[in-house]
Amino acid sequence: MSATTDRTPEPSSTPDPAASVESRESVRRRRAARPRGGQQLGSTALIYLVLLGVVVVSAVLTAVEGRNFFTQGNIWAVLTAMSVLGLISIGQTLVILVGSLDLSVPYVVSLATVVAAGGMKGLDSNLSAAVFNTLVLCALIGLAMGVLVSVFDVHGFIASLGVGLIVSGYLATNYQGSHGDASPALELLGRSGIAAVIPTAFILLLVAALLVTLMLRYTRLGHHIYAIGGNRDVARMSGVRTSVPVIAAHVLCSLLAGIAGLLLLSRTGVGLPTIGSQGRYDLLSIAAVVLGGTLLAGGKGSVVGTIGGVAIFAVIDNVMGVMQVNPFLKDFVRGLVIVLAVAVYARRSVVRRPPRFAGNRPSLPIPGSNTKEETA
Repeated sequence: MSATTDRTPEPSSTPDPAASVESRESVRRRRAARPRGGQQLGSTALIYLVLLGVVVVSAVLTAVEGRNFFTQGNIWAVLTAMSVLGLISIGQTLVILVGSLDLSVPYVVSLATVVAAGGMKGLDSNLSAAVFNTLVLCALIGLAMGVLVSVFDVHGFIASLGVGLIVSGYLATNYQGSHGDASPALELLGRSGIAAVIPTAFILLLVAALLVTLMLRYTRLGHHIYAIGGNRDVARMSGVRTSVPVIAAHVLCSLLAGIAGLLLLSRTGVGLPTIGSQGRYDLLSIAAVVLGGTLLAGGKGSVVGTIGGVAIFAVIDNVMGVMQVNPFLKDFVRGLVIVLAVAVYARRSVVRRPPRFAGNRPSLPIPGSNTKEETA
């Protein structure tokens, strides 16, 4: 008894050369399309690698001038310079992460010095009250900017510029020259440190950086700051109250600027209404944040990277001061460093994608075309 069985023709065991070529080509494209995070350093690691190179070059240039870069006094000077700019830059990082900007920080710094010095009057008994009143005033300035940006939809650049001009006008009208006197306890804080190498101001910077980093990583407010900076509309549609993180970022930025002003007061001993604008802390803080890898559009960045950017500026300024470089050349070097850093970050952020249409892909059979039918 015989039976007829329909069998599907077995595919040929001989590999198709076109298919193997396409397979290799597709593998190459997939590898090119993969993110190269495992092969490239992150922005934070890169900035600290650059910092190491800057320190080495600075040590060589300082040795050429017949001096030692790693002396106690020089390290103390670098860390002290980092403390003020670092506190302001941490606050600027929060504001930029949320997609805003703060150009009022130099005027807030100056206001903090004159208000605190005027309240202390050289007496330790007035220290706590003067510090409290100064920080409350700085927080109110940040609150005003946060409300303008979040509630009235004023761009952060315009809001902070307007508030900064108001504060600048108040300082120019009511304060001529130095004002007040810092308390001896605050001046002692500016001179104290650990082993004559690490100043207390730098320790305050590290504490502030640690607290803000923990807030950004492990709290709801920190997550909302990143979400709003990434896309405010999407964050709002996801149920995030966008006004609260924006206001909080501006308030913290002004508070940190006020603390930086108190540190400056501990070193100068008197309030100076132009010390913030002379230090150009608005542009330098933004430059340090960008150099640290934070996007100006918001949503991406870290305080750790910002501290690295601040350190680079502090080391460069220190070695140029040792070499007695022309001030105009200092600005040129700072600008060159910023442009190169942004160019490198922009180059690294480009995602290489495979071509959408490849010319050597095998064409699929068209229905209705002449094909050979197999008959059993």
